[in-house]
Amino acid sequence: MVTVSEQLSWLERALAPLSQLRVAVLGDFCLDAYWQVDTGETEVSIETGSPVRRVRSQRYSLGGAGNVAANLVDLGVGCVRAIGVVGTDLFGGELLRLLRERGVEAGNGMVVEEQWQTMVYAKPCFGDKEESRIDFGAFNVLTEKIVDALIAALERAASENDAVILNQQIPRGVSSLTVIERINKVIADFPKTRFVVDARHRPDLYRGAVLKLNAKEAALFLGGAEDDYVSVAKARDFARRISQKTGKAVFLTRGEHGILVADGEVADEVPGIQILEKTDPVGAGDTVVAVLAAVLGSGQDTRTAARLANIAAMITVRKLQTTGTATPEEIFAVGAEPDYIYEPELADLPHFARYLEGTEIEQIGELPQNLEIQHCIFDHDGTLSTLREGWEKIMEPMMVQAVLGPQYATADAAVFARVTKEVRSLIDRTTGIQTLVQMKRLVELVRQSGFVEESQILDEHGYKQIFNYDLLNMVGKRMEKLESGELDRMDFQIKNAWLLLRELHRRGIKLYLASGTDEADVIVEAKAMGYADLFEGRIFGAVGDIKVEAKKMVLERIIREHSLAGHQFATFGDGPVEMRETRKCGGICIGVASDEVRRFGWNMAKRSRLVRAGAMLVVPDFSQLPALLKAMQLS
Repeated sequence: MVTVSEQLSWLERALAPLSQLRVAVLGDFCLDAYWQVDTGETEVSIETGSPVRRVRSQRYSLGGAGNVAANLVDLGVGCVRAIGVVGTDLFGGELLRLLRERGVEAGNGMVVEEQWQTMVYAKPCFGDKEESRIDFGAFNVLTEKIVDALIAALERAASENDAVILNQQIPRGVSSLTVIERINKVIADFPKTRFVVDARHRPDLYRGAVLKLNAKEAALFLGGAEDDYVSVAKARDFARRISQKTGKAVFLTRGEHGILVADGEVADEVPGIQILEKTDPVGAGDTVVAVLAAVLGSGQDTRTAARLANIAAMITVRKLQTTGTATPEEIFAVGAEPDYIYEPELADLPHFARYLEGTEIEQIGELPQNLEIQHCIFDHDGTLSTLREGWEKIMEPMMVQAVLGPQYATADAAVFARVTKEVRSLIDRTTGIQTLVQMKRLVELVRQSGFVEESQILDEHGYKQIFNYDLLNMVGKRMEKLESGELDRMDFQIKNAWLLLRELHRRGIKLYLASGTDEADVIVEAKAMGYADLFEGRIFGAVGDIKVEAKKMVLERIIREHSLAGHQFATFGDGPVEMRETRKCGGICIGVASDEVRRFGWNMAKRSRLVRAGAMLVVPDFSQLPALLKAMQLS
């Protein structure tokens, strides 16, 4: 097993040389303007008879090539130089001020031209909703004088910098056909300098540079048509073919599915990363190209560049209504082994599933041939027990009411439907993690939605208390029926759960119960279900601290205390957390995708989550116990 310090070393090695790096950016320097429009009572214009839109606040940030430069600075690159054009208008002055404020060298590279309209992306925002964009600078004309100045600055930069980023944002920007021809000559004249291209419209015209493309751009590069969906196999093929054609490495971004990097015949995949919060993809491409250029410019390999870019992009998309950046501190906070999304296509397309012969046990990838399982960790709710089945039906209305606050009873159908959709998305993204963490995400949603005054917003503990009251009331009624004999324990167990636990215990395998539910409640419920004794005191749950994840804690503890290798322990669970944490530790992940209402058979939504989280085997229940034990090499 790889230790935490060993895991972090690749991040440290990747970021360490960047402070000595010099990177230049030539491209379309833009200004992002966020205008927060007041949503209160509107005034009607006397002159036009139309409603007046009043801007409550305005905010400006670097966009396009400017955001690429900002990302380089925040990443820790020692020297960043800007090469582009701005107008003498107010927006041009603000753009130059923001560059100087960031510490970007702009004096010798930024051309100030009176006839040039500074490129601006103006974004009117109504609450957290962004209206149609208003663009400035779409009809600029490059003069020969401007082109000469840009190429002269590029030649200086190529001779003095480790890497140069070529950013093409809009069709009528600084990268005209003539400019690209002259850029290619500069690339040829400076073979030791790393050139990285991010061009929306003409990437096929560049020669001798590393390309960063998305899937649609790659399809067009190869003469195909845009496709709404590009499979990972097709994306690999695109990347390899383009790399072979250009003779350079190609990075193909796939949004939430991560990044592919190809260098000749070899294509390597870096999976996407799970994000629990709301996202805003604006500027993520700028982050990626900045990181790629910085890592490659410092002499590091393409896979390291793709891995670091993937983490940095995950950080920026979580920053709403801004073109964000990622700092080394933020990157280290994510860590070297983030929560990757595995097999997204298989998760969404169950007809590709592969089963062990004669069974309903789905196998994803190959299991080790030397399994010697000595310890098994079990999640509780939904994996063994259905005492809490239906918790989502309690959480959803509770969260909707928390978000709408005083408007809960009066909100119109459209608002109610929108909030309900956001709540369902939150629950879906956070299923399987601590309730307290789910409630922390609820606090963020309440604050972003704006229906509740800040002074009335509860913290995560307050919202958890409201949820737990109703949930425990439901569980309590079910426990009463158990105690009275009205219902049997088997009425609240996934099929054959007790038989599996008993069989593993009989074979001398140590059993652990690890849950996101409060620890005291887990112990009580396990005793009620009749299998607490099989765990011999090894029952763990949430302790009221977000920083303490029971499932992760148990895994690390048993590995440390017993010096285990990955082939010696397995985890059973119906949620993503236990699958991902086990995968990180190298253990065997067994997903339980059971229909909790029937207590057997498939829940395909669960199956999808478990496949994405890295499960190696997925079962609908434990009805095929002999086959499952055989797959674990315990028969």
